[in-house]
Amino acid sequence: MESLSSGAVIPPEAFQGGPGDVTGLLGCLWQQAKAPLLVPFLKMMVFLCLTMSILLFVERVYMGIVVVLIKIFRWKPEKKYKWEPMKEDLEMGNLGYPMVLVQIPMCNEKEVYQLSIGAACGLSWPTDRIIIQVLDDSTDPAIKALKEQECKRWASKGINIKYEIRENRNGYKAGALREGMKHSYVKLCDYVAIFDADFQPEHNFLRRTIPFLVHNPELALVQTRWKFVNSDECLMTRMQEMSLNYHFIVEQEVGSRTYSFFGFNGTAGVWRISALNEAGGWKDRTTVEDMDLAIRASLKGWKFVYVGEVEVKNELPSTFKAYRHQQHRWSCGPANLFRKMAMEIVRCKKVSPWKKFYLIYSFFFVRKIVAHMVTFIFYCVVLPATIVIPEVQVPVWGAVYIPSVITLLNAVGTPRSFHLVIFWILFENVMSLHRTKATFIGLLEAGRVNEWIVTEKLGHVLQTKLGSKVPKKPRFRMGDRLHLLELFVGFYLFFCGCYDVAFGKSHFFIYLFLQSTAFFTAGFGYVGIFVPSSY
Repeated sequence: MESLSSGAVIPPEAFQGGPGDVTGLLGCLWQQAKAPLLVPFLKMMVFLCLTMSILLFVERVYMGIVVVLIKIFRWKPEKKYKWEPMKEDLEMGNLGYPMVLVQIPMCNEKEVYQLSIGAACGLSWPTDRIIIQVLDDSTDPAIKALKEQECKRWASKGINIKYEIRENRNGYKAGALREGMKHSYVKLCDYVAIFDADFQPEHNFLRRTIPFLVHNPELALVQTRWKFVNSDECLMTRMQEMSLNYHFIVEQEVGSRTYSFFGFNGTAGVWRISALNEAGGWKDRTTVEDMDLAIRASLKGWKFVYVGEVEVKNELPSTFKAYRHQQHRWSCGPANLFRKMAMEIVRCKKVSPWKKFYLIYSFFFVRKIVAHMVTFIFYCVVLPATIVIPEVQVPVWGAVYIPSVITLLNAVGTPRSFHLVIFWILFENVMSLHRTKATFIGLLEAGRVNEWIVTEKLGHVLQTKLGSKVPKKPRFRMGDRLHLLELFVGFYLFFCGCYDVAFGKSHFFIYLFLQSTAFFTAGFGYVGIFVPSSY
């Protein structure tokens, strides 16, 4: 006789016979394992997920209330910090303007480098009080030559522009910025503005941001908002716009107003160089060097201000592959940084206990860890599992009401896309798979924890090539478009939906079929713009 851990006994005859007997055996094993193992485990997971949902719900409502108050009372950065336009000094001349360094880190961006270099060279600032520094980590000699030639072209027009390269890519973007700060001419500069390769600041960018730093010596950073030039390129870019608009309109605004702290976005911002140096400069211990620097500067007592009225044009990744790599970096890096800095924040004596609590609980734990995990684990794993194991129930407030409120609060940031909120939910749940995986990698410092892949930006190259002639049907390998993780989750959700139709009474199958379709769509590579290798 074979006995199970529950004490039940399965006769030897059950292991013999045809397919029907095997099915009966599997059913018996399922019933024996479900009651003592699966049901208690699933109940525990439901409890944990509901707890995380409540934490996220409270955080979202709190930030929503603060944003409403900001709008009602018309709080602006100029009311909290002194701001006066830079004025010409007849005696000092241009010496009345601080010296500004503009850094543009690049790596193999063939399509967009001219836009960013041109925008930086067009900034309205005395030419003898600004230095443009192009930090090129490109590995393609042809692309290097193009960028160097572009810099020479602007230098011939009287622009003080430096083209800097290094022998290796150690530290990636952080390493490039760190090496850029070592040049002797940087010692002449008071502030440094940073723009990624696809960012195009308006000509008055410095005149609208630098005065905050000039007149408020406690400020270390001025962060501005991103404006997306290709948000209408495809449905995926519209979804990204909704998520990022919430980040800037709500998260950055609330952090700036309440604690004078938020995460530096890595671009479209201006740093006080003395604050940057006091914080320890650029470090490459994680893939979020910008957030790392911001945390360290904040722990030194420096304050930040977010100026949402100043917008900088940039491009969203329009291929699913590029977006996946970007989201891996943006999710893995903060989790890994939290692991490295949690105790450093606790031990810091220069900031108040409330700010420590805000950094550890709100900024890191809820927004960078809980938000990713609860989205995937609860709505794509645990909730579907309760269909197959009906002994475990999820209350309506946890399955419907809380996520509905959170979704509405997120959608408010982009009113023009409100009608796409259902697509946004399904897409965010698909991406939560990769964000959750990346978060665990960051927390555990596993495998791809320090993976850095430059986010591909297409500029106008694809539209130009496709518009010049009717392209031939592109060739691609099936593996280029298939994503097995998405397909696996899609099959799981589809199975749970079918089970609900056949045996359930919850009517969750509507959501399950929609969500499985979203995973299948992503799994077969029909998300975003597909760029064949021939281009």
